[in-house]
Amino acid sequence: MSSGKGGGGGGKGGGGGGKKKEVKKETKLGMAFKKDDNFGEWYSEVVVNSEMIEYYDISGCYILRPWAMEIWELLKEFFDAEIKKLKLKPYYFPLFVTENVLQKEKDHIEGFAPEVAWVTKSGKSDLEAPIAIRPTSETVMYPYFSKWIRSHRDLPLRCNQWCNVVRWEFSNPTPFIRSREFLWQEGHTAFATKEEADEEVLQILELYRRIYEEFLAVPVSKGRKSEMEKFAGGLYTTSVEAFIPNTGRGVQGATSHCLGQNFAKMFDITFENDKGSRSMVWQNSWAYTTRSIGVMVMTHGDDKGLVLPPRVAPLQVIVIPVPYKDVDTTAIVNECKRTVETLEKAGIRADLDTRENYSPGWKYSHWEMKGVPLRIEIGPKDMANSQVRVVRRDNGAKADIPNADLVEKVNVLLDEIQKNLFETAKQKRDACLKVVNTWDEFIAALNDKKLILAPWCDEEEVEKDVKARTKGELGAAKTLCTPFEQPDLPEGTTCFASGKPAKKWSFWGRSY
Repeated sequence: MSSGKGGGGGGKGGGGGGKKKEVKKETKLGMAFKKDDNFGEWYSEVVVNSEMIEYYDISGCYILRPWAMEIWELLKEFFDAEIKKLKLKPYYFPLFVTENVLQKEKDHIEGFAPEVAWVTKSGKSDLEAPIAIRPTSETVMYPYFSKWIRSHRDLPLRCNQWCNVVRWEFSNPTPFIRSREFLWQEGHTAFATKEEADEEVLQILELYRRIYEEFLAVPVSKGRKSEMEKFAGGLYTTSVEAFIPNTGRGVQGATSHCLGQNFAKMFDITFENDKGSRSMVWQNSWAYTTRSIGVMVMTHGDDKGLVLPPRVAPLQVIVIPVPYKDVDTTAIVNECKRTVETLEKAGIRADLDTRENYSPGWKYSHWEMKGVPLRIEIGPKDMANSQVRVVRRDNGAKADIPNADLVEKVNVLLDEIQKNLFETAKQKRDACLKVVNTWDEFIAALNDKKLILAPWCDEEEVEKDVKARTKGELGAAKTLCTPFEQPDLPEGTTCFASGKPAKKWSFWGRSY
C-alpha cells in the first residue's frame, strides 16, 4: 500500500490494516518511491507505511504512533539511567513563559524569535500580555535557579526534564527532522567552577555519541560549533554530527552547550563561595530530540522500507507460521507460540503474526516494511526437523537454526545485525568524506554531495561569506562542526575560502 503523501500534507498510507478478509484480495504492499531516485518522497512514504507517524491536519505536526514511541522509550531508558548516575534529578517546568522573561537574554531571544509561538487569547478575550510557548527552557528555569541557589552547598544543581517544545518552523517540515512540536530531554546544570561545567559538557556529549552509534547504529562526529552556529547566548556549543549520503546533508544529532556565566548575569544566579564572597555560577544546557529517530530512518532504510537496529527495535523477532494446504495449522501455530515464549523468556522482544486473512508472503513484506531485524518462519518441514528458518532484514541472509540452539543463535544474529548496520553506514559516510584545500575544490565537492573537511581561518565574516556565495536552491553551505579529532595542519596551510592562515580543520556542507 503506497502512501498518497504530497507536499506537507497528509498521506494515509499504512502497513496493512485488518480490513480485507480474503487472502487473495490483499492490498499490494511495497514502496512507490526508491531511496536513490526520490529521497524526499521515499522518506515520507517509509515513515507513514511503517506505521511510525501519521500526518496531522496542522502542517509540521505529526502523530507519533507506537512504532516510533517505543523506539523513543528505549532510548530514554538508556539515557535516563546514565544521567541519574551523574546525579541529575527529574523536574517538570511549565510550557509557558512571559514575554519579559523570555527577552531577558537578548542574544538568546534573537536566536529563537522567528520560531516562538505565542498565545494571545483566552476564549474570545485577548490576554493582558501574550505568553510564549517554550522553544527551549533556559528562560523558564533560570529565574528559579536564582531563588534556589544561595550558597556553594547548593551546587551543583543538576536537573533534567523530558518534555515537548514548540518551534514554529516554516522551512520544509519533515517528520522527525524538522517539526513544529517535538519531544526531547533537556538538561540544565549549574556549577561553582568552569572546570566542572567543561567536564560535564563532554560527559553528556559522549552519551549522545553512544545513543547514535551504539543504539541507532549511526556514525557521528564529535566537535565544536563555530561562533556563528553556537547556541544563542551560550559560551560554546559541542555537538554530534551525522551525515546523510543520499542527500549530501549534515544533520546536527544532539548538542551539549556550556552557557558560561551569561545567563547567570542576566538572571542573577549567584552563590556565596567558601571565602564568604559572592560568585556567579557556570551553567550548561544539553538536549537530544526525536530527530534522532529520523536520522536512523534515513541512514538505514531501503527500498523495502524501514531497517531497525536490534537495540532500538520495538520488536526484534517476528515469528510467522507457514502452513501448506491440508496441513495441521494448529500444530504449526502452537510451535510458533512456543518459539515466541522461549525468546521472550530470554529477554528478546518477539511476537507472532497469526492473522489468517493475510498470506505468509504478505506478512513478510509487512514486517520488512516495519524494519523488524529478524523473521522466523515455521512450516511443516521445519517442525519435522526440529528447526526454524531465520531471515535477516539487513541483508536478506537465510539460515536454519536447530530449536535447541534458538536463543543463543538469535542473540548472535541480533548482535551481528547491529554491528553490520553501523559498519555499513560508516563505510558509506566515510566514502563521502572529501578533504579540500581550495575554493574550487570546495564547490566541486559541495555539488557532489560530499561531507567536506577544509582548513579554515575561523573567522565569522568568512563563514558568512561562504554562506552568501553558496546560496541557491539546495540551501547554503555552512560549518557543521570543528571535529575534536584534528588532522595535522602543516605550517603555512591557508584557509580554503579566504586565503588567510588556517587555524583548524572544520567540517562543511549543506545541512538539515
